Amino acid sequence: MNKVVLIGRLTRDPELRYTGSNTAVATFSLAVNRNFTNQQGEREADFINIVVWRKQAENVKNYLSQGSQVAIEGRIQTRSYDDNNGQKRYVTEVVADNVEFLSSKNSSNSSNGGSNSQSSEPTPYDFGPAPEPKGTNVDSNPFADFGASIEVSDDELPF
Repeated sequence: MNKVVLIGRLTRDPELRYTGSNTAVATFSLAVNRNFTNQQGEREADFINIVVWRKQAENVKNYLSQGSQVAIEGRIQTRSYDDNNGQKRYVTEVVADNVEFLSSKNSSNSSNGGSNSQSSEPTPYDFGPAPEPKGTNVDSNPFADFGASIEVSDDELPF
């Protein structure tokens, strides 16, 4: 089984190209933090090359930029080619089957030193304030709002 799941931030803006058959392909590098710190107490990161194809490649180019946080689901792929000097080079990359946008282009820019001004206009994803959570009282009857009683015959039961 060859399955990879990564969460990280783009280290550069995605590059979008098209193949000879007009298929979109985007490439970018993802910085993924390690779960542990080094001897100096600093957290290190791995920089992983990502390849995305077709419509998802166009979406990546349009909606992500350096610093955007994404979740990637895909597979590891290795390939080789001969460079200009005739030496064989090997490349290992993740081919993404699914890219989940965890932050948008605008939010990554503001988190990277962009404008900190708060707009009073809602964003397209602003659903207003969250409803107040209702407490749970284990002594109360959860069916109190349904009336006195509910009559169910054996014929109405699915089992």
